[in-house]
Amino acid sequence: MPIYEFECGECGMRFEELAAAGAAVACPSCGAERSRRLFSAVSPPGRQPRGAGVRSDESRRREREAARQDRMAESRKRRAAGEKP
Repeated sequence: MPIYEFECGECGMRFEELAAAGAAVACPSCGAERSRRLFSAVSPPGRQPRGAGVRSDESRRREREAARQDRMAESRKRRAAGEKP
């Protein structure tokens, strides 16, 4: 059974319920039987790709970022010591 989104006709509360298609569902707030099923938007697919290639790209990116941070820290030390970059 799918989870549907409903709106109560009496109090206007929106709620989700696990229900068979076409089944009448009572409002959990006021108990009224006058609820109508709403059409919910389908969630779009995730934009982040998955897989081994992505994981290796992420690890390379982390390594590049760590190397960049090391270079910046070294440059700050040299500037603090009075050396030119």
